[in-house]
Amino acid sequence: MSATPESHETHESHETPATPESPFRVAALQMVSAPDRERNLADAERLIAEAAAAGARLVLLPEYFCFMGHKDTDKLAIREPYGDGPIQRFLADAAKRHGVWIIGGTLPLQAPEEGRVLNTTLVFDPSGMERARYDKIHLFNFEKGAESFDEARTIRPGEAVRTFEAPFGRVGLSVCYDLRFPELYRRMGDCALMVVPSAFTYTTGEAHWEILLRARAIENQCYVLAAAQGGKHENGRRTWGHSMLIDPWGEIVAMRDEAAGVVAGDIDLARVASVRTSLPAWRHRVLGRA
Repeated sequence: MSATPESHETHESHETPATPESPFRVAALQMVSAPDRERNLADAERLIAEAAAAGARLVLLPEYFCFMGHKDTDKLAIREPYGDGPIQRFLADAAKRHGVWIIGGTLPLQAPEEGRVLNTTLVFDPSGMERARYDKIHLFNFEKGAESFDEARTIRPGEAVRTFEAPFGRVGLSVCYDLRFPELYRRMGDCALMVVPSAFTYTTGEAHWEILLRARAIENQCYVLAAAQGGKHENGRRTWGHSMLIDPWGEIVAMRDEAAGVVAGDIDLARVASVRTSLPAWRHRVLGRA
């Protein structure tokens, strides 16, 4: 695997670019990950193969696809140094084996300080080369009744916005709780697709998940692909699921409510152009222009 330069965008693909006449099929994988890395990787492999067989050329995995421990600190046991490790090798090998772009949900990478990790998304092209890296910036904190979450106890936040160039255009990277911060998505610039690998809780997902995803698609006039954890986990946690693809008008193209599976649909550049022509809000923006 090659290191990714610290830049807003990374290397360009050698794939044939998508055009308005040739939609580009993408897929989100929904999982119910367990406290067993090898089992999770086997489940992810099966779903990647299913998505590729159905014509997907880009596959998005959910947050924590590789591991959902019994307690927050369990993830420290499987953290990897950046550049090598069984989870990183799995992602690179799967991308090459199936000939697809893989956006690897998140995995725990070693942080500078002991006792914390970086919650990191890595992107691999169909040759198995790493093309982008994003460390989750916003860390989830939620207290309601018996539910208590504070990611800052075990995760070091990232600092930079990250995008990469896919064959159909720019893709913006975000993770889960980032979804509540629209300024992050504006900083990504002119994207054809924004992705949101997630593990939303059942409580917050039921209340806000779909509304926030559709808002990000509508205000940025681009596709949004969200891959979620979706079901009752062995650690007792319940996640919301509802992985989906949303088009630039805010319409849901495809969705899966609960349980493991594949959600697929097309990135249609003609649809992006049509929406931006009929309602040119992207062009009309005044504040925060790059």
